[in-house]
Amino acid sequence: MSENQPMTARKQGRRDFLKAGGAVTAALLAPSALADARKTLPSLPANPVTTMPTRNLGKTGYKVGIFSLGGQASLERGNNFDVAVPIVERALDLGVNYIDTSSIYGGPERWSEQYVGKVMAHRRDQAFLATKTIQRTREGSLRMIEKSLELLKTDHIDLWQLHDVGTMTDVDKIFAKGGAIEALQEMQEQKVVRFLGVTGHYRPDPLMECIRRHPFDTILMAMNAADPHHYSFNEALLPLAVEKQMGIIGMKIPGRSRLLSNWTPPSIEQQKHSWEGMTIQTTTPGTLTMREAMYYTLSRPVSTVIVGCDTIAQLEENVQLAREFTPLNDKQAAEIVAKAEPVSKPSLFFRFYDRA
Repeated sequence: MSENQPMTARKQGRRDFLKAGGAVTAALLAPSALADARKTLPSLPANPVTTMPTRNLGKTGYKVGIFSLGGQASLERGNNFDVAVPIVERALDLGVNYIDTSSIYGGPERWSEQYVGKVMAHRRDQAFLATKTIQRTREGSLRMIEKSLELLKTDHIDLWQLHDVGTMTDVDKIFAKGGAIEALQEMQEQKVVRFLGVTGHYRPDPLMECIRRHPFDTILMAMNAADPHHYSFNEALLPLAVEKQMGIIGMKIPGRSRLLSNWTPPSIEQQKHSWEGMTIQTTTPGTLTMREAMYYTLSRPVSTVIVGCDTIAQLEENVQLAREFTPLNDKQAAEIVAKAEPVSKPSLFFRFYDRA
């Protein structure tokens, strides 16, 4: 298909292919079918509103706004269309040009992809769209992307990522014969996926091994002001990603709000029964403002940061912070790291799961 064809024509072509070919999983038996259906990708997305500084997304050629929309918070809650969809719409209105989601955000129903898809159906060319596969096999990942394309209302993904690579067992499965890396490479070769990435927030070593084994375009990594205190990603992983000229996307910026002084901790019982706090509970609010938390990470060599938002007001505050951003000097950054130390464990709860 030509890059000059209208988006509606490309979508129709994709739908026709899915009906005729039994979707992406049919490529397991006839891999040439998908390649024949998609010979080119459209131009990179371009949001016409420019409201914040931009940076290079590694070597991809894409200029990404320094604040990007994450697919969690309101975007992962079930039956939350009235809240989540307007957040996505407003983000694009404000000039956000990168949206992150995943096949597991929002549980089996994949609510996050559903909400983003509602907006992508009519604004696909304004957002660099990133999603993920949690599956470690080729076949499982192909099923993941088939559903992602359907829910996101698109015929291509700008960035397809390996979700939450945390252990060497993950790495070995991904790169084994029939592993997920085969699906990623096939979808890229067949022009269903533009770029490939890897993500993680548990330990640095498995992520370093991934990017040694394959020239990924991007890495999405947990990088908040508590990071230097426990299993730091700043120490060796970040320099390696910089050396490889990857697009570096920071996440967990406020640590699910636990870094923030205005956070009100739920009861210990509520925290115990929350997936995100089973290992580390706290009765203490954080110590930083959102400005300090965001500016610390943006002062590192990252392309952008993704933050999930609960409300439009929260989104607008974050965009305004990005518009006003000026880099911290080393002394200021060190002061923020020290300030985060008393709440560093709860703010890095994701590094203390039992992964045995």
